Amino acid sequence: MGHNEHRAKGPESLTIGVLSISTTRSLEDDVSGRWIAQRATREGHRVVAHEVVTDAVSAIRAALARLLDDPNPQALILTGGTGITPKDVTFEAVRPLFAKELTAFGPIFAQLSFEEIDSAALLSRATAGVIGRSLVFCLPGSLKACQLACKALIFPELGHMYGHIREA
Repeated sequence: MGHNEHRAKGPESLTIGVLSISTTRSLEDDVSGRWIAQRATREGHRVVAHEVVTDAVSAIRAALARLLDDPNPQALILTGGTGITPKDVTFEAVRPLFAKELTAFGPIFAQLSFEEIDSAALLSRATAGVIGRSLVFCLPGSLKACQLACKALIFPELGHMYGHIREA
């Protein structure tokens, strides 16, 4: 079966969780997380969680475990903490938990970013994978990066990707 047939069999609407990683932002001023939640709704998905957690491995993993248990979104989009400063630990917190890593996500996102921001794209460690029966995406904290990833990569393929997980 080709990708068009797989895409057609994927669900049109999923449950989505948004987790923003930040030592400075709160839910009230979480511009990127709020945009992701609004875009997900506009795309026909149902947002079941939107939280902000501090940029610490233990805090990120605890929030992931709690959210993936209840409300157990089919996709969880994290924003923030993917850079290279010492406090950016989203990559370290999440990547070891992947049962399957979407290894093309980071390089394709980097290429798209390079086309927009030139060599500064090197500073992002965006990644994605599967934890349990949920797709998990780790995006930079900038609004433009979230918009790029969601519009160009995540939402166009979300149902298709989840359709493959559902087959298991």
